[in-house]
This record gives sequence, structure tokens and C-alpha cells, in this order.
Amino acid sequence: MPALYISTNVNLDGRDLQPVFSNAITALASIIGRPEKNVMVVVKGSVAISFYGTEEPAAFAELLSMGGINGDVKRKLISTIGAILDRHLSIPTTRFFCHVVDVKSYSKL
Repeated sequence: MPALYISTNVNLDGRDLQPVFSNAITALASIIGRPEKNVMVVVKGSVAISFYGTEEPAAFAELLSMGGINGDVKRKLISTIGAILDRHLSIPTTRFFCHVVDVKSYSKL
């Protein structure tokens, strides 16, 4: 199950986050190749973040996926998530950092 955790210093009180959730879920499912029902997105606002020495709108994201990640997929994911945050939360793509982790599945011995 891909899981995307987004933290931002933008105050999200009273903001409609549905477009962020729906766009991110659709994008992750499509790019990674997983069903939408298996994608989780978590968004936290009002987190203390200083990026490039300022506290202007910024976001940090961590994406965990069990497989399905390669260099091309990683670039597409970061670009797409950045565009979603820019469009819906006014966070410039230049103030967005994403850590992508491909978690390997291990069977019990």
C-alpha cells in the first residue's frame, strides 16, 4: 500500500482538502500502478517548517511504497505531488521536498 505523508506550514483550518486527497490518490495509483483503494494520504498543516531560511509556504512529504519505484517513477511522483500542492495549497514547487522510500517486503523465515 503506497502511503503519502505531507506536512506543511500552511494553516489548513477551513480549507477543502478533498481535491488534494483525490488528486494525490489518483496520481499515486496511476504512477505506481496500484489500485486507488490501496493508497493512503495524510496531510498535516500548521507544522513549523523553515525552508531555505524562510517560513514562507513550504511542504515536506514522505512517500512509502512496497515496490513499484524506480528513477522515472520517482521523478514523476515528485513532480506531480509538487504540482498538486502548488495548485491546491499555493505551495511553490521550489518549496517542496519529497523523500521517496521503496520498502522491500520480507517473508517470514
